[in-house]
Amino acid sequence: MSPQARRAGCEFPSMKCDLISPGNKKSLALHRREICAVGRWLLEHGYIVSTEGNISVRLSGDRVLTSPAGCSKGWMSPSHLVVTDLEGRRISGNHTPSSELAMHLLIYRLRPEVNAVCHAHPVVATGFAAAAEPLNKAILCEMVVALGTVPLARYGTPGTPELAAALEPLVPHYDAILMSNHGVVTYGTDLLSAFHRMELVEHYAHVSLVAAMLGKQSLLSSGDVEKLLAARPRYGVTVPEPDDTDVLVVASEPEPALSRQGGHSRGHDQDDDPEDPKR
Repeated sequence: MSPQARRAGCEFPSMKCDLISPGNKKSLALHRREICAVGRWLLEHGYIVSTEGNISVRLSGDRVLTSPAGCSKGWMSPSHLVVTDLEGRRISGNHTPSSELAMHLLIYRLRPEVNAVCHAHPVVATGFAAAAEPLNKAILCEMVVALGTVPLARYGTPGTPELAAALEPLVPHYDAILMSNHGVVTYGTDLLSAFHRMELVEHYAHVSLVAAMLGKQSLLSSGDVEKLLAARPRYGVTVPEPDDTDVLVVASEPEPALSRQGGHSRGHDQDDDPEDPKR
């Protein structure tokens, strides 16, 4: 066992399972291996450190397979994962389920089509969450199509019902959420889509930060955004119905110039014309 694995309290998995296939209809053994692969991806991308983060997939028969508490998600083996019911009661496994499992169960309850959840602390996106800044500016066409806005949930103490309560109003309307002073949660129809959304959120945050550091965020217009939203079916993108507060910040529309026909111009009227013989 490596020193890193010993520090994490987990044995490094002997099998290679860094390829994940789309879909959720898989054997329990394959789900176990793929969760471990995503845990390694999160660690390698710098989205988690130490024992941070948690991952789960929905199984058949109202069951959930989840990462354990107190273990580096980058060093898990399949045997460390825990099966629970939709109330969070452990069905099988020798470890304690994630302390934030209630957040996952809330998402599964409110979004029946969701089959996987990822929670991590990617540095830049978490920086936006710590600054109380949602990712809601139309600066990247790909993000408009894939996610629209990434809202900011109010703070809730991790491992308590407060956390799920803070997310509850947003979960039905978004596929990715910033968690104030905490991190990011993403979810999808399968584990691959849930992880990809985590990547997208962090990429969005990186570009937003760089543009702000350069002194200008050049926003897309409302017309540009409408075209991108209309293109979603062409790319096979389906998103939940946004709530009434879902406002993507777009470029300001320029004020229409006043007509200069007939000798009129801004700030002058007929009586102010210096060539008027009546003056």
